[in-house]
Amino acid sequence: MTSIVIPAHNEGRVIGRLLDALLADTSSCGPDIVVVCNGCTDDTARIAAAHGDRVRVVEIPTPSKHTALRVGDEHARGFPRLYVDADVVVGAADVRALTGALAGDPALLAAAPGRDVPLTGCSWPVRAYYRVWQLLPAVREGLFGRGVIAVTEQGHRRIAALPPLMADDLAASLAFGPGERRVVGAARVVVRPPRTWADLIRRKVRAATSSAEFERFQAAREAGAGAAPSARTAASDLRALLRARPALAPDVAVFAAAALAARRGSRRAIRDQDFSTWLRDESSRQ
Repeated sequence: MTSIVIPAHNEGRVIGRLLDALLADTSSCGPDIVVVCNGCTDDTARIAAAHGDRVRVVEIPTPSKHTALRVGDEHARGFPRLYVDADVVVGAADVRALTGALAGDPALLAAAPGRDVPLTGCSWPVRAYYRVWQLLPAVREGLFGRGVIAVTEQGHRRIAALPPLMADDLAASLAFGPGERRVVGAARVVVRPPRTWADLIRRKVRAATSSAEFERFQAAREAGAGAAPSARTAASDLRALLRARPALAPDVAVFAAAALAARRGSRRAIRDQDFSTWLRDESSRQ
């Protein structure tokens, strides 16, 4: 049986659209869905429970995604297992495409869907940023930034051994080699971006902070073992993009400005080793 674990912290505005998509076109014997409401003070649990017996709701007092994922594992019934962020939208057919890919290749341990980022309603700098971001090799090939990852039982053991990290999806992606992970184009997920520049920078500051934490973890784990895998955007990536698409020069400038602002904004958190403050973008949840 396929299990889907959804950690949800105050996601009452968006959890319904995800569950509607997951429950569409499925029978009563469809995937096992567990929503772990962690530290919620809104109506997330009520909305999730209203979707019927196919959805099991677990409530815990601690507002922690990592704890919610582990509690979800305790209640999930089978494999392949999907971990799905509450603020994305992925459908039942997409779940079947992901689990089918895992079943069809014994070497494959993890899979994620192709990413659709609707930019309508976003400010022009946000649109410029995402036009560049979506073309970067690491973004196109990695499993992170999609809000959905599917794993086999063996793949689950790999990610279950990871410590609590803010960049949990990045850590999960880099836990697998290129031949062990795949982006499945037949499956799609809608990831809503921030609408404003301020919200984009908040999200980027969180990403920069979490990346620093992850790199410290990698450095400690890989000491003496050579270079660890990375998903950071290098200047060479941007230069290669400009050579291939010179018309993107203004967008690349916006991307670089966002990266610089995020680096500056994350300095205090990194210095203080504050890897728990979650700078949440609310505009994408409207």
